Amino acid sequence: MTAATRLTAAGFVATAVTFGPARMGFGLFLPAFREDFALTTSTAGMIASGGFLAFLVGLLASAWMARQYSARVPVIAGAVLASVGFTAVAAAGGPILLAVGIALAGSSAGLCWAPFNDAAERVMSDKERPNALSVISTGTTFGVVAAAVLAQAVIMGALDWRGAWVGFALSGLVLAGLARAGLPSKRGTSPAGKAVDVILKVGRTAVITVEPSPKPAAAETSLVRRGVMPLYASALCFGMTNAIFLSFAADRVVVAGGLAGMPNEAASVVIFLGYGIFGVLGLATGRIEARIGLAALFFMIFGAGALSLVLIGLTPTSWVGVIAASGLHGMAIMMASAVFSFWSVRLFPGRSTLGFTAALLSMASGSVLGPALAGLLAAAQGPEVMFLVAATPSLAATLWFGAKLMRARPRLPPLPDQG
Repeated sequence: MTAATRLTAAGFVATAVTFGPARMGFGLFLPAFREDFALTTSTAGMIASGGFLAFLVGLLASAWMARQYSARVPVIAGAVLASVGFTAVAAAGGPILLAVGIALAGSSAGLCWAPFNDAAERVMSDKERPNALSVISTGTTFGVVAAAVLAQAVIMGALDWRGAWVGFALSGLVLAGLARAGLPSKRGTSPAGKAVDVILKVGRTAVITVEPSPKPAAAETSLVRRGVMPLYASALCFGMTNAIFLSFAADRVVVAGGLAGMPNEAASVVIFLGYGIFGVLGLATGRIEARIGLAALFFMIFGAGALSLVLIGLTPTSWVGVIAASGLHGMAIMMASAVFSFWSVRLFPGRSTLGFTAALLSMASGSVLGPALAGLLAAAQGPEVMFLVAATPSLAATLWFGAKLMRARPRLPPLPDQG
């Protein structure tokens, strides 16, 4: 296997484990957690937000580790923390240890993702990088499907939910071995480390360029320049939308009465299977963006995200509505993850992890705020209102990208004067 193939394979498994059960397992198993730990909606929202907050911390820790050691170290650390977190959840006797386990597992996603962006920029050509990053990002969908299959085994009585989380813990150890084989061990002048300095010292300059330019690099130094704001705003918005869906969609269906012909607990399996299966479309993100452009792709992504929340809010007991919602959201998150990855490479050539880490921090901030606020709103106004309100940021983003598309349309030449 070539270095590029080993890297892509390790990245695929890393996202499968850390963005599958580590990041989405709480929402998938929330009905079981509710029953065993008597969780309220607001408590569940706080636990979910804790996991996303740990993701944010993991991003900063990943950048520091990559600078001090190598890209391999944060990925291995993330794999170990995922395994420890999964084990803590499996052993939990109450909400506190459950929350700790979810946070430890959640930190693994922050530790494991950005180093692959940096490593891909080093070992892959510009032409092959977008497709490779799409494959790495889409590992999530297979992790979600595997977690959903284990959840179905729990529902059928073939496995206890704690046994499923022990299985997740073993997957973290497998990831540690693959990361050791697939990522470079040498310490370099990684952009990841420089990202820490920039993020922790807001206002200081960091060399970035949006397009190749003959001007000196210092002329394009502001991390908060106008040209990169759409990246951060898109990531923040999608972070909120995605975290709310992952945390509460399955619980919404179960509490509403489930799907006809199936046990209530099976609703979460249907949702996450649909999420994972349709998420495979993320593999085509690079090709789709090359054909239709970034604005059109984001118009589609945010439109799908908004519609998924509306469908879960209004039709939680409809097979068609639930499958459509999970499929739309699965497609949206896989494509968005890939776009944020290769968009950062374009905005920050030579320093892709700098921009990617900043984008992920924006997404993580939205992920922390989303479930906490949504849990409080659901407790006060009910889940239907909560999901409809949660759809508004994505709807606003859809309209914004739609307006960009309309402005970019070529104008027809005026008709010749017939007089």
